[in-house]
Amino acid sequence: MDKYVSWMATLRLFSGSAEIIAALIMLRLNQVDKALAVNSGLALVGPTILILTTAIGLTGMAQQLSWSKLGCVGCGVAFLLIGILKK
Repeated sequence: MDKYVSWMATLRLFSGSAEIIAALIMLRLNQVDKALAVNSGLALVGPTILILTTAIGLTGMAQQLSWSKLGCVGCGVAFLLIGILKK
């Protein structure tokens, strides 16, 4: 198995586990204000995992892509982050 794919899958498993644990914590707390605080913490996890997973994938593909294609992928990731983080 490719080591880059393994790392990407591990990060996604971590992210999914964090989401499930947060949902269980919200159910346990049973208060909207506290659940909202837990949800706010997840707002940091999602984009961080996206950036790390994409960086690992690009590192694994860097030798197969030309500089122009790598630049296009980088611009796409930047646009995704701008769209997610812009208020």
